[in-house]
Amino acid sequence: MALVTPVTEKQESEAAGPASAASGGARPFASFIVCTRDRVKLLVACIRSIETTCLAHPAIASELIVVDNGSTDGTHAELRRIAAASKVPMTLVPEPRQGLAVARNTGMERARGRIFVFIDDDCVVDRAYLGDLKRHYQSGDGVIRGGRVELGNPNDLPFTIKRSKAAARLTPDVHPGGFVLGCNMTMDREVALRVGCFDERFGVGAPLCSAEDTEYLVRAYALGIPVEYVPDMTVFHHHGRRARAAIEKLHRSYSLGNGALCLKHLVKAPWLVKHFLWTVRSACLESFGGARFDPALQLSHWPVVAMNLLGAARFLCLFIVGRAAPTALQPMSEVAPKQERGP
Repeated sequence: MALVTPVTEKQESEAAGPASAASGGARPFASFIVCTRDRVKLLVACIRSIETTCLAHPAIASELIVVDNGSTDGTHAELRRIAAASKVPMTLVPEPRQGLAVARNTGMERARGRIFVFIDDDCVVDRAYLGDLKRHYQSGDGVIRGGRVELGNPNDLPFTIKRSKAAARLTPDVHPGGFVLGCNMTMDREVALRVGCFDERFGVGAPLCSAEDTEYLVRAYALGIPVEYVPDMTVFHHHGRRARAAIEKLHRSYSLGNGALCLKHLVKAPWLVKHFLWTVRSACLESFGGARFDPALQLSHWPVVAMNLLGAARFLCLFIVGRAAPTALQPMSEVAPKQERGP
């Protein structure tokens, strides 16, 4: 799958907003890419927050790409209404093929900016986000960079967040899962060209359920691209999970994907096996009174071990039957989809 492909008139995305024409041929600094499916209320809050940070930093040219991954809850009509009145250039892209990785790839195809910013539809970005982003990318260094993720609602359980106040870079001593969260992940477009598409076998809606973001980080690291966490560029995650059973289900899903990527990158990133063995050791120690995977949420190491193995087995089956892997990307600089005015 190429990151940029020729677009026919029929395939052209629906774009709108008074700012659409203003974007002209000049490349924006940032392309916010939001993928969504049947979460229209959360999506509206997400879009409003992106508009707020863009309007708070008018000197930083930005655009918003919203990929609708087959919604049936009125998302399409609501997006057209928002886009028609928005002061931020918006491109609305229907993507009927199911899968978060598919939607992310579609968003990258349509993005025109120098920096790609992946924000989940259940997240709200901080007003200062765009200023933080600009500051971190002033030097033009080719990195993948993730920011802070806070709970959007204090009643939600503290999961799928990252609150560290210290900047850090990924090393083989750190498991890549959760180092940079896919709900708040940024990169230079040149990095995207080097790494390629998201592997569409991973992620929500795909056979491997999760870890499309972590798998991307592993591929980047194997290419010598730094992966960095910064304690600003903050988003607030409204994940809505307040029952332990929901967290346990998500915990197992993440472990499935991580097991698959461990096998996929057995040669290029053998250090992932070390982390699996450490988990096995921790699970054994847990059986004799040792610490759990997450003591606060009472999450055990044993489901991680079991789902890692299942994920590896599932990846092997997909590999044997020849399910497609990500392809190299074509240069994006010369091709950008035409934008149309809204109604």
